[in-house]
Amino acid sequence: MSYAVSAPGDFPGVRRAYDTVAADYAAYFPDTRAEASLDLAMVDAFAEAIPPGEDARVLDAGCGTGRMSRYLADRGCRVQGVDLSPGMVAMARRDNPDLAFAVGSLTELPYPNDRFAGVLLWYSIIHTPPAGQSRIFAEAARVLRPGGHLLVGFQSGEGIRDVAPAYRRFGHEIQLDRHLYLADQVAAELAAVGLREVGRMVRRARDTERDDHAAVLAEAR
Repeated sequence: MSYAVSAPGDFPGVRRAYDTVAADYAAYFPDTRAEASLDLAMVDAFAEAIPPGEDARVLDAGCGTGRMSRYLADRGCRVQGVDLSPGMVAMARRDNPDLAFAVGSLTELPYPNDRFAGVLLWYSIIHTPPAGQSRIFAEAARVLRPGGHLLVGFQSGEGIRDVAPAYRRFGHEIQLDRHLYLADQVAAELAAVGLREVGRMVRRARDTERDDHAAVLAEAR
């Protein structure tokens, strides 16, 4: 969950922000307890679509502290995590020493074509403005093998939210926005890079959440 740009391709701000909050983020979100059952149902459907064995390679793109990497690994996936923030990757390696993590950008994934049977973008696109979305999805499609699956999770709606206040309670002064997207917008981006939508979930905000949430599952042709 740790990609942000003020303009397409401008990443230093989000890297600094997530490097700053990495330790507190890992402590506050140690696992999937923040996800609703509907959210995890989509992740489970994604994991079940990955073939078992040596072909079960999955990229957790925007892995943050590795909590979703662990969830997928526990379901039989061979997970590789990648994140823009060295601080977040350090937390992921600390808490998941048996999994592989690398520092890298969603817009320039450090992997060859057709490498993975699955790509997870779990709240990885939310800090990137609309003009930068096509590059992210093109890269995800590039490293996804034919017949592979991609799952995108995000807050649903329109507009921009200031995320910084949520971190002030931990004593962090950062600058970080997140962008809301509609499922139709994400599905259109996926179709533009040759991926076919398999299904989607949209749920209403719950508890202290401010926005609705959505996930779109797609398959590479």
